[in-house]
Amino acid sequence: MNNTITVKDLVCGMDVSTDSELNIKYENKLYYFCSGHCLAKFEKNPKEYIENKKKPKQDKVDKATIYTCPMHPEIKQQGPGSCPKCGMALEPLVASVDEGENEELIDMSRRFWVSAVLSLPVFILAMTADLAPSFFPTWLDMKLAQWIMFILATPAILWGGWPFFVRGWQSVQTWNLNMFTLIALGVSVAWVYSVIALLFPQIFPPVMQMEGGLVDVYFEAAAVIVTLVLLGQVLELRARSKTNEAIQLLLGLAPNMARIVRDDGSEEDIPLEDVHVGDILRIRPGEKIPVDGVVIEGESNVDESMVTGEPIAVVKLSGEKLIGATINSTGTLLMKAQKVGNDTLLAQIINMVSEASRSRAPIQKLADKVAGYFVPAVVGIAIIAFFIWWIWGPEPRLAHAVVSAVAVLIIACPCALGLATPVSIMIGTGRGAMVGVLIKNAEALEVLEKVDTLVVDKTGTLTEGKPKLVGIEVQNGFDENEILQKVATLEKVSEHPLAEAIVNGALKREIELTNVNNFQSITGEGAIGEVDSSSVAIGNIKLLKNLNIDVGSLSSLADKRRIDGETVMLVAIDGKAAGLIAVADSIKDSTHEAIKKLHDEGIKVVMLTGDNRTTAEAVAKKLQIDRVQAEVSPKQKAEVIKQLQADGHIVAMAGDGINDAPALALADVGIAMGTGTDVAMESAGVTLVKGDLRGIVRAIGLSKATMKNIKQNLFFAFIYNSAGVPIAAGVLYPFFGILLSPIIAAAAMSFSSVSVISNSLRLKKVKL
Repeated sequence: MNNTITVKDLVCGMDVSTDSELNIKYENKLYYFCSGHCLAKFEKNPKEYIENKKKPKQDKVDKATIYTCPMHPEIKQQGPGSCPKCGMALEPLVASVDEGENEELIDMSRRFWVSAVLSLPVFILAMTADLAPSFFPTWLDMKLAQWIMFILATPAILWGGWPFFVRGWQSVQTWNLNMFTLIALGVSVAWVYSVIALLFPQIFPPVMQMEGGLVDVYFEAAAVIVTLVLLGQVLELRARSKTNEAIQLLLGLAPNMARIVRDDGSEEDIPLEDVHVGDILRIRPGEKIPVDGVVIEGESNVDESMVTGEPIAVVKLSGEKLIGATINSTGTLLMKAQKVGNDTLLAQIINMVSEASRSRAPIQKLADKVAGYFVPAVVGIAIIAFFIWWIWGPEPRLAHAVVSAVAVLIIACPCALGLATPVSIMIGTGRGAMVGVLIKNAEALEVLEKVDTLVVDKTGTLTEGKPKLVGIEVQNGFDENEILQKVATLEKVSEHPLAEAIVNGALKREIELTNVNNFQSITGEGAIGEVDSSSVAIGNIKLLKNLNIDVGSLSSLADKRRIDGETVMLVAIDGKAAGLIAVADSIKDSTHEAIKKLHDEGIKVVMLTGDNRTTAEAVAKKLQIDRVQAEVSPKQKAEVIKQLQADGHIVAMAGDGINDAPALALADVGIAMGTGTDVAMESAGVTLVKGDLRGIVRAIGLSKATMKNIKQNLFFAFIYNSAGVPIAAGVLYPFFGILLSPIIAAAAMSFSSVSVISNSLRLKKVKL
């Protein structure tokens, strides 16, 4: 059946029997399908169906070509363009190693330099005429000077500022008023007013006319505004290009080639995309691990710092897992590929960072709400300022009114307000990825700062998650190896980590395991079954009591071992208490340090575990954990989370198992240990690449730094606009004779956006 492609490979993931009547023969191959929806859509055109399904998933193909807006991530389109809501340039949804030249940056730079060259002589002419008339050339009369300014300024305004006019018009059409609405409106008012003043000066009142009947024009203001806004766009685009550096660095980690070992022993270097699950690969000293997999031969130190943030190399032996893109240091390894392409940890990290950087934090709702009312309010203020100056201002009133209105429109551009949150989120999540802290979405990043209670599972979170058999005690009439043989045989079909410890202990003693019948796992109690015609039960005291088995002295023996932090399971054979098996899971070296740092942050630590109370309390005492709840089921873990939340606590939950998934999803922030299950990682808002509680300290530190940065950005933006608009409207003129020039307003507006991005970029260097 090597020539058969099943539905599992192509459509819904189900395995279909080759006896199914629903099959299609195409190019001498048989394709089998499940009944119903999978076949219905294309059954009339099997060629189209099969060829489509043999292609890579369309969303993965298109994802790299989809562009989105950093301020409005819900906006997505194929290919570059501008956001219909804010007018900003769209960015690729997923960064690439080599994104090539930024076409918008090239275009804006070209427009800036041309506009700057044209605007400079216009600005010099205007300033000389206004501020130093004695230096004005005698051969150049003012009428000719105005025409020269018109000829030079018009291409700078209309061609240089064309993108602003297009985006401004789009914003009006879609009624998503934004910064480009104000820029286009302000520049248009200044230029149109100046053109009318140049061509028809006689229509203006005599008080506005100079010698020769000329009227002041503002070509230099409109041209310089466009030039300064273009400069701001160039600086902003350059700064924004740095925000994706973390993703680009991660993308650049993966090697391009892998060395495959063929079945005949020959070796060959092949492209990374040609590596498949199950391939045997050789990693030589100094080479990068190509994909995720497991060591099958060899021993070496591997530098995993690029994905875990830990600088110390990890010793890898046979059976140890390898992470793609990490660096092999000294020895030669043979590995078996287990995850390739988009399934590797590195690919998942890149995907998570990309999605998190485009997500929206709750705090951004405030900025969005303000921005929604801001632009119409600014237009209203500009109109009011215009009429106040026109009616009550000093002569020439109309000129002052135009200058004031244009200054208000330009200085109030809310670009800085819109950038305040998304740029910080983008850089913060990228910074976290570089130290092994993966943020699933911006909401999790924001809530982490407020967490005051951390709930942790014991096994795999506080401990190594690799329990080992440490002792067996038997009752009279039973043999130690006999008990271990029967219990290990029973447990070999169980997926519980304690079962694996018992099986491994038996195999180390070279005890032969047989077959088990009627295996039954009893949640929260243990397991029962038949081994070699004997009924076998292993679990807690509750299990044996429910089976009406007298535990005798085993209870006191178990308590003694639990005081030392061991997990104890009672064993019964043929209805009699036979002994106990003790398993210990050592505490991670980093756990003590992590809990101390969490306490220093004012966070209480609560341990929830399904383990026995005595064992749990022994571990908690060693670690100085604030509260312990033992012998809890997965459902009860979720209930404890609910109760803590009802008591007013902001709760983070850290776990690594399938049984932790409900609690992880229910907590205010779920934190999955990267060494755990995919289900736990999917349920959590934060994933720690290395199963180390110190990562939680890093995550909280990252959250605090990012939120502080966002608040600084929002403060700068709010204060800037709150102070800038009244000054531009002329509120200081009656007291100090100060009327803000539109040119100064444009410079200040551009500076505000660049300052917000520059402040956000500081997150790249925050210590975690």
